[in-house]
Amino acid sequence: MEVKINREIREYTESLFFGLSLRQFFFSILAVGVAIALYFGLRSRFGIETLSWMCVLGAAPCAAMGFIKYHGMTAEQLLWAYVKSEFLMPRRLMFHPTNIYYEALHKTILRNEKEGMKRHD
Repeated sequence: MEVKINREIREYTESLFFGLSLRQFFFSILAVGVAIALYFGLRSRFGIETLSWMCVLGAAPCAAMGFIKYHGMTAEQLLWAYVKSEFLMPRRLMFHPTNIYYEALHKTILRNEKEGMKRHD
């Protein structure tokens, strides 16, 4: 008998329902609900083939939200990072260099330069 152990403890997920984590199970149920709602909401307007594709395409984003992980972020964390970087943060970053050492000793440097000029005269 072999027991799988993750190399990284942070990658551990507990399986609760049908081998899925709670997060994956929740989003899978949500995807099924969206597909059912689309089916009953649009069955009078479209044919069965078009309707089946609409159900699949409508449920896919909901199902993917439970399984997507990118750079250790869940789908909603990834979406929030995208919104922050594209809409909330400034696009144009200006770099203004500051020399903290020079600013702290500016008066002393000027005084020493003036004393040096007096000595040369």
